[in-house]
Amino acid sequence: MRKGLTAVGIRCSEGVVLIAERKEFSPLMEPVDKIYQIDEHIGLVFSGIPSDARVLIDRARVEAQINRLVYDEPISVETLTRRICDLKQIYTQHAGVRPFGVAFIIGGIDFNGPELFGTDPWGAYRKYYAHVIGAGEATVREFLEKEYKKEISFKEAIFLALKALEKVMEGGIDAEKIEMGIATVAEGKFRKLTKEEIAKYIEEYKKFKT
Repeated sequence: MRKGLTAVGIRCSEGVVLIAERKEFSPLMEPVDKIYQIDEHIGLVFSGIPSDARVLIDRARVEAQINRLVYDEPISVETLTRRICDLKQIYTQHAGVRPFGVAFIIGGIDFNGPELFGTDPWGAYRKYYAHVIGAGEATVREFLEKEYKKEISFKEAIFLALKALEKVMEGGIDAEKIEMGIATVAEGKFRKLTKEEIAKYIEEYKKFKT
């Protein structure tokens, strides 16, 4: 999706970072959340139609719980991604329905370590070291292709994600304007960061940048 708000995912040996632009479209409306936890070890960020995202996020959460009940183990990031993409693909085959107008970046920690996948509206998915979706995709992708290095630390991955998003955000990076979620190998869990935590990382990033 190249018309939605920009979102970035970055994978390194220590974990996964998801970051997204958060925009207020009206002073009477709260911004729509862009990052969601699917299971304790998996999260995602979307760009596209929020109502389509909601349906698929609910389905993803159900799939994660079914896997725990049937196999008594957490679902792998790729298995979850494939199941959601199978549903997306079905909606490209039949008359009377339309494809889901939403792209995801899905990240988490499983038995393979840190995992990061990008999905397209028509049901294709790929594994990435770094990925971007949304309106700023072309600019950010070009930046990441030049700046991403596989050996970066987790803190450097966060700074890289902030720098990438900063390139396409009006008015610069601000804790009120972005969301961030992380999953680390050390914890084995995914969680959304609070505004206070995001503000702290932004402060560190600005010092790092100078």
